[in-house]
Amino acid sequence: MNFWRKKVDYATVGQRAWTLVHGVGTLRWLSISVLLLCGSSGLAKPLKLFAATGVGQAEGTVAGARTQRSDQQSEGTIVGRVLDQTGAAVTKAVVQLASEAQSASQVAITDDQGQFSFGNITPGPFQLTISSEGFGAQTYSGILQSGEHDEVPTISLVVASASAQVQVTLSRADLAEAEIKDQEKQRIFGVVPNFYVTYNPDAVPLRPKQKFELAWKAVVDPVNLGLTGTLAAFQQGTNAFSGYGQGAQGYAKRYAANYADLVTGAFIGNAILPTFLKQDPRYFYRGSGSMGSRFFYALASSVVRKSDNGHWQPDYSGIGGGLAAGGISTLYYPKTDRGPAQLMFENTLIGIGSTAAANLLQEFLIRKLTPHAPRYARAHRRLECSGVPKGRANCE
Repeated sequence: MNFWRKKVDYATVGQRAWTLVHGVGTLRWLSISVLLLCGSSGLAKPLKLFAATGVGQAEGTVAGARTQRSDQQSEGTIVGRVLDQTGAAVTKAVVQLASEAQSASQVAITDDQGQFSFGNITPGPFQLTISSEGFGAQTYSGILQSGEHDEVPTISLVVASASAQVQVTLSRADLAEAEIKDQEKQRIFGVVPNFYVTYNPDAVPLRPKQKFELAWKAVVDPVNLGLTGTLAAFQQGTNAFSGYGQGAQGYAKRYAANYADLVTGAFIGNAILPTFLKQDPRYFYRGSGSMGSRFFYALASSVVRKSDNGHWQPDYSGIGGGLAAGGISTLYYPKTDRGPAQLMFENTLIGIGSTAAANLLQEFLIRKLTPHAPRYARAHRRLECSGVPKGRANCE
């Protein structure tokens, strides 16, 4: 637009005039004076400064022209009102005035009636930009005549179009709860509970309350109750723990003993000690890498456990839970079947071996037998595979 191009020209002239004030000859002063005279009346003050240089003829000419121009053009005012689409006044709207004759813009704020005003405005083209929170900006252009009181047409602001975007961010506790819900659906053949394995390699650590809730759900699950009864029936059929005897009473004692083993193992090894020692009671399914690396990972997971801070530690919870559960079992197993204290440690080692075997089944078989097992993206694997050619092992 010519309006903005003229504004740039005057800024350049002003910069030259400032330079000339600091020591340029009389002839060049006169040239600049003539240039400024042909320009805007907004530079009247520099003209007065140039006239004071002592050039007599130029002084009279410039002063006369200035007086004539001042008589012809006098400052004016610009007023207006800002409303919304319903006709209500828009208060505290920001109205910015940009004028050709003034290098700096002016700002006004609308009052309770939506009105604004600008005074002592040099005549010439001007532009108003009106903005208010929640509304789209509006502009108005006009030309202010000498001494004019310009009342611009009512400016109507339109509500700004906005797209509402709701982003739901789950807390770590909520993420862990969602993962537990997935784990509760994990059942071998769709029947046998498989709660203590997570297929998310970056699973969020469980809170203490969640560790206890998971243990509780394991010990009250109807299928686990049924499996406990099946084990008791097998023991009775083979006359294991003969001190309990036979018949309904013997079966009830065997059932109670097996169920007590389930409860103490679940709560001590998977809730109490993991809470106190800040360890995660679950098996973290790997599912990637070579067969050998997965094999040794499953074996190692029988003696190490992931801590709540993500680091691997010795499985204090699992091993300690096995020893504690073995010690408690001496209270309810027949004296003839308790054996010496050494047997308790031997059973603990046997428990570690059975855990290793179970981990191998988890790593290579059980997932295939678990319908609708959840799938999770491994965050760090995506990072590692960034830029890796497609088809490379583990970066599918």
